[in-house]
Amino acid sequence: MTRLAERMDAAAPEGTVGRSSPRMQRSSGTGLVSARRGAGGESRLFDLYQEGSARIRLPNSHSAGRLEAVLLNTSGGMTGGDRLAWRCEAGDGTHLTLATQTAERLYRAVDGRAETKVHLTVGRGARLDWLAQETILFDGARFSRSITCDLAEDASLLLCEPLVFGRSGMGEIVQTGALADRWTIRRAGRPVHIEALRIEGAIDDMLQGAAVAGGRRAHATVLLLSPEAEACLEPARAILGESGGASFFDGKLLVRLMATGALALRRRLLPLLLLLRGGYALPRCWSI
Repeated sequence: MTRLAERMDAAAPEGTVGRSSPRMQRSSGTGLVSARRGAGGESRLFDLYQEGSARIRLPNSHSAGRLEAVLLNTSGGMTGGDRLAWRCEAGDGTHLTLATQTAERLYRAVDGRAETKVHLTVGRGARLDWLAQETILFDGARFSRSITCDLAEDASLLLCEPLVFGRSGMGEIVQTGALADRWTIRRAGRPVHIEALRIEGAIDDMLQGAAVAGGRRAHATVLLLSPEAEACLEPARAILGESGGASFFDGKLLVRLMATGALALRRRLLPLLLLLRGGYALPRCWSI
């Protein structure tokens, strides 16, 4: 046995052999960003923290008085055992836009699950736009995500999460895997939107079902809680056409969108998000 193998054996948990079962390195990241209202009414950075694979960048915003942040995972993707946590706050009277730099990739997991936790807080009279780019699952991926949002009584929230099962342009199919996704939105402490998605096992077989996805492997959920939400209902339906559906109830606009692939999905999402942002330009990282 070589000295390297001996050191691996010594570092391995009791009852395992380092050469045959090396302890795999896992990534972990935590990021925090918050905005406060400046003396001139503009939204300014108040706090920023980043650790591990989580990074936050602050490009010049397209919209005067608004703060924009881009979130990065420098690990280049996630697999079983990786952890990522984001905490973002729009203080009273601010407007904070958050976008991910690129698609998040979930690779085959040898053991365990990748896990992402997102906690958003929106203060009085504030608005937060969470514009994540695609989460792409590869065959064998195992992923758990939770998104929790706490809103003040008069706060506004735009939440967009696209989900893609395999890259259609590469001919990829997610035969097996696991996904658990839970959203909890509270306004002044009261639950206003709770949903949970769980799909596990023969994923592509399930997606073929007419009552599930009809074979479409790219999906997105978009949620808008705002005084302007009801006025966006019919324009949103016109953008979606037969690719999805939209409904409005009690100050909440909910959109579900499906497509054959990520590019077709994005071509519907871009005008939809522009509408729901009141015409304000999307972050540059969203450009096709």
